Amino acid sequence: MSNTNVNIYIIEDEVIIAKDIASKITKLGYHPMGMTKSSDKAVEFLSFNTPDLILCDINIKGSMDGIDVISLIQKKKKIPFIYLTSLSDRYTLEKAKLTMPYGYIVKPFTEKDLLTSIEMALYRFEQENSSFDITQEKVNMLATEALSPKEYELLIDLTKGLNNTEIAEKHFISVNTVKFHLKNLFTKLDVNSRTEAIYKAIGSNATSS
Repeated sequence: MSNTNVNIYIIEDEVIIAKDIASKITKLGYHPMGMTKSSDKAVEFLSFNTPDLILCDINIKGSMDGIDVISLIQKKKKIPFIYLTSLSDRYTLEKAKLTMPYGYIVKPFTEKDLLTSIEMALYRFEQENSSFDITQEKVNMLATEALSPKEYELLIDLTKGLNNTEIAEKHFISVNTVKFHLKNLFTKLDVNSRTEAIYKAIGSNATSS
């Protein structure tokens, strides 16, 4: 993945700092997908969009702090993230560690700090995903009926955390068509939800290893 194809979402409550971060990552060749200063707006955005990386301040406005936002999103999607913060006390570090961040940058930081952290985070995420060798043959071994090529593609999209709208846009099909394929996919895998389908797909790799 080239820099220009990397979409980065910024969660930062100081507008000036957020704009500075956006400017820095643009200069480095990445694409700022958007920014927000509110935890509630961040959760709303991430419910419908899947960036390649999240840069998240810990002390943000709203009903949750940055760590809580990440914890909530992790239950729905797998997105690499880096904490940007002026907080480096033991309590904050311990709480942040529980979410297993891909980076932790203490403010103030330089352009070089951003570049190094972003590249390391993306590399680690890519390596983690490549360890899940989910092939159609392996999944079919656990299915009641062989998946069609399109059903298999959508299953892989689910493991990446894409929602129905994102899947529809990726494959140039309607959301209703996505729902139709997912219904057939769930039936063949004998599951009732996305989460169950994802775990079964990951399990196919472990079972056949």
